[in-house]
Amino acid sequence: MKVRRVVTGQDATGKSVFVSDGEVEPVTLSQITGPEFHRIWGSDETPQLPTDGTPPGQPTYFPPAPGYRVGFFTLPPVAPEARNVTDAPVPDNIDVVALFAEMGEKLPGMAEVMEPEHPGMHTTDTVDLDLVISGEVFLELDDGAEVRLGPGDCVVQNGTRHAWHNRSNEPAVLFVALLGAVRS
Repeated sequence: MKVRRVVTGQDATGKSVFVSDGEVEPVTLSQITGPEFHRIWGSDETPQLPTDGTPPGQPTYFPPAPGYRVGFFTLPPVAPEARNVTDAPVPDNIDVVALFAEMGEKLPGMAEVMEPEHPGMHTTDTVDLDLVISGEVFLELDDGAEVRLGPGDCVVQNGTRHAWHNRSNEPAVLFVALLGAVRS
C-alpha cells in the first residue's frame, strides 16, 4: 500500500507552512511475507506547539505514556488451510531467532510483547484506536473470544491481550493510533 504523508508546521514568523510531502515506505520483515507497518507520526512526549514540523523521536514501536504513535498496519490473508485455526503454528521454514532479531531492529519493542507460544498474541501498555480501512479481520482476545471486523469498524483496545487474524483472500488494512498508558 502506498501512503503519502503531508506535514505542516510554522516558520520563524508563525506562518503556517508545508514542511514535507512524500511517500512513507512500509516496514516489512524478511521472514514473513505480507505484513506492512507504515509508521506515520508519533512522539514519546506530549506535543508542544507551535512546531516547525520536525518529526519527533519515536525510538520504539509502542509509545510510553504520555506518547503516541499513528500509522497503518496491513495484515495479509493466511493460507486457506489455516483459516479456521486460531493458533496456527509457525511455518517450519521461518527462523524464529532471526525473525525476532529483525523485529527488534526494524520495530523496536515489538518482539518483547509477542508470545512465541501463541503466534500473534500480544499485550501492550497502550490504548489502541483501530479502524479497519479495507478487508476483513478477526480480533481475538483471551480464551479464543473473537469478533469479525470489516471496513468502517473500529476497536478501542484498553491494554488487552489480543491477536489479529485475516482469514479472507484479501489484505486487511487498519489505521492505528496507539496512546501510551500506565498499567497499575
